[in-house]
Amino acid sequence: VQLQASGGGLVQAGDSLRLACKTSGASFGSIAVGWFRQAPGKEREFVGATTWTGYSSYYADAVKGRFTVSKHNAENTVYLQMNTLKPEDTAVYVCAAKIASADKDPYRWRDGLWYDYWGQGTQVTVSS
Repeated sequence: VQLQASGGGLVQAGDSLRLACKTSGASFGSIAVGWFRQAPGKEREFVGATTWTGYSSYYADAVKGRFTVSKHNAENTVYLQMNTLKPEDTAVYVCAAKIASADKDPYRWRDGLWYDYWGQGTQVTVSS
């Protein structure tokens, strides 16, 4: 499974940006995607995730109400729509995939170790 993240850039506080995570190598319906970010000098943190069906999503408190994760089947792409960006949103954003399986372990959307595949990052810089 391959994931290609894109859409990062330099924006001003209050602006919007949409990141894309293009997936390949597996049926899109078998892929759940999580977004994570890592700022300089900080640990990687969970941002948001969408389930295999795309019907449910989960968000970190820091982005809830501002960010939206959506799954677009026709494009094999998961988007992260980021609105009302703040300087503290500056980070490298990375998408990760969890492949559907018969595993009955609890879902751990916020745990990066739970995901099976990772893409490369895309830089988002928000100036004040």
